[in-house]
Amino acid sequence: MVPARFNMARYCLDQHPAAKIGLIVAGAHDDERWTYGALKDATLRVAQGLLSLGLVPGDRLMIRMDNDTAYALAYFGAIAAGIVALPSSAQLTAAEAGFLLADSGARAIAVGDSLADVAVPDGVMSISAQAIRAMAKDGPLGDFADTAADDPAFLVYTSGTTGKPKGVLHGQRHAWGRRPMYKGWYGIGASDVVLHAGAFNWTYTLGVGLTDPWANGATACLYNGPRDAHVWPRLIERFRATIFATVPGLYRQILKYGTPEAFDLSSLRHGLTAGEALAPSVLEAWRQTVGTELYEALGMSEISTYISQSPPGPARAGSPGRPQPGRKVAILDQVTGAPLGPDEIGLLAVHRSDPGLMLGYWNRPDEQAQVLRGDWFAGGDLAHLDGHGYIWFHGRNDDLMNAGGYRVSPLEVEAALAGHPAVAEVAVAERRVSDALSVICAYVVARDSATIDKAALIDFAGERLAAYKRPKDVVVVDSLPRTANGKVMRRALAARP
Repeated sequence: MVPARFNMARYCLDQHPAAKIGLIVAGAHDDERWTYGALKDATLRVAQGLLSLGLVPGDRLMIRMDNDTAYALAYFGAIAAGIVALPSSAQLTAAEAGFLLADSGARAIAVGDSLADVAVPDGVMSISAQAIRAMAKDGPLGDFADTAADDPAFLVYTSGTTGKPKGVLHGQRHAWGRRPMYKGWYGIGASDVVLHAGAFNWTYTLGVGLTDPWANGATACLYNGPRDAHVWPRLIERFRATIFATVPGLYRQILKYGTPEAFDLSSLRHGLTAGEALAPSVLEAWRQTVGTELYEALGMSEISTYISQSPPGPARAGSPGRPQPGRKVAILDQVTGAPLGPDEIGLLAVHRSDPGLMLGYWNRPDEQAQVLRGDWFAGGDLAHLDGHGYIWFHGRNDDLMNAGGYRVSPLEVEAALAGHPAVAEVAVAERRVSDALSVICAYVVARDSATIDKAALIDFAGERLAAYKRPKDVVVVDSLPRTANGKVMRRALAARP
C-alpha cells in the first residue's frame, strides 16, 4: 500500500548511494555524468529556488525547455517542492503551447533559450533555463516537501475527444504506482544501465527513462546530440546499456539503417517498446539480428503502462502482453459496463484503486465522467483477453490516432487544415501503410474549382501543428463518407486502399 506521506522526487533520489552514477547524458562531443548525490542536491536547490520566486505548492509550472539536463531538474525540482510540473513538447507551436499555459492556469513558465516564442500573460512568471541552471548549481539548498500521496505532482496534456488537448493530473503516488512495471515489464535492478531514446520533454522519457531507473537505483542514460539510426547501437556499445527503450518505429529504423550487427551489443539483455503496436515482423527481425527480445507494453497518459510482456519469457508476437502483477484489469461490455469473459471484445479497463491512475482530468468533468464506469477506468481501448491471460488489442472506440506514440485528435488536425482557402471539407484518419507503420492522412474535398497542392497543405498544417500532429499524406476525394446522421466515417476513409 502506498504510504500516506509520499514525495515522488524523494522516492526517486533519496534512497541510493550518493556516489553512484544515476544519470549519463551523452552528447555529440561531451558527456555529463551525475551521481545520485549530485542529482538530489541540484533538485533540492531548484525546488528552493522556485519557492523563493514566490511559487507555492499546488501552483503549476509549465516547462518549455530544450533537450538537456535542466529540463529534468526543473521537472523533479518542482515535484520535490510540491509544485505541479507541466512538461510540454518542444515540437508544439507557440499557439499550442499558449493554450496549455492558459488552460492549466500556470503561475510560471520555464523557458529554454530557443523556445521563448510564447506570449506570456501578465501575472505569469517567466523563468529562463539559465536561471534554472544557476539555481541547480549555486542556489540555497531546500528539502523535499512533506506531500501526501494524493497531492498533485505533475500535469500532462493529451488529445481529447473535443479536439482540444486535456490535462491529465497525476499525484505524488504516481511513482509508487509504477512498481508493477518493474517485474512485469522491465526486469530491472540496481545494476542496470537504461538507455532511453526519447527527448527529456517526452513523458515516456520522464517516466521510463528517468523515474523508473531512479526508483530502482539504476543508471539512466539519455542522449541530446544529433540523431540518426546509427547512434543507438553505438550508445548501447559505448555505455554497456543493459536495457534499451524506445518506440517500435525506431527499432525498425535501426534494423534498416543502423547496422546493429556492426556493434558489440552483448551487454543488452532486452529492449522495451511502447507507444504503438509492435509489428511481429520487427520483433522477429530484431531477434534474428540482435539476438534479444523486445518486450512490448500498452499504456496511456492516465496510468502509463499496465499491460506488458516481460522477461525472462519470449515475447508473444501480436499481443502487448498480460496485466502486470498487482493490476486489476477487466474487459467491459461497452453498453452495460459488465465484465466480459475470455475472447469477448470490449473496453479495456483498469480498477480505479490502482495507485498509478491519474487523479483526474484538469477542469474536464464531462470528459472524466465518460471514462469512469463504476469501479473501473476505461480510456477507450478495445481488446479481448484470451484463455492464457494475454490481451489482444482491437483499436479504440473513438477516432483518436496514434502518431509515433502520441495520441492525436483528428478534430485538432482537421481544424488546422480547414482554414486553408482551397479546402472545402477535410477529414483526418490514421492509415496503416504496412504491418509496421501507420501515418496520419488527410482526406480533402477541394473548394469549387480549386486545386489542392498536397505539399503546400502539409506545410500549411506545419505552421499550426506540432510535427507529430501533421499529416504525412493528403488524399483528394470527391466527398467524405458519412452516416445517415451526417457524421464523417473516418474508419471508412482509413480502410480505403
